Amino acid sequence: MKNPITGLNKIFDNRIRLGIMSVLLVNEEINFNDLKQMLEVTDGNLATHLQNLEENGFLKIKKGFVGKKTNTTYSVTKAGEKAFADHIAALENMIKGVK
Repeated sequence: MKNPITGLNKIFDNRIRLGIMSVLLVNEEINFNDLKQMLEVTDGNLATHLQNLEENGFLKIKKGFVGKKTNTTYSVTKAGEKAFADHIAALENMIKGVK
């Protein structure tokens, strides 16, 4: 029997990272505060998970200003899009295999 968890990406095991990627796939880009509000997490918690995804090459960070306030936006990279799609496909296969 084939291993049912083959193809799952450990980086997306965490519900917050899973949420970040899900939000980014349906939004071209999103800023830190909107993402924090959508996921209902603290600044520090979100920052840690965003850093992890950036270090793995799954998202791009763009820093800028809105007026005099800093504004950081995030978007998914092609590598991130592929890795997440592969992860979702592996989850679907795992679920089908359990039925």
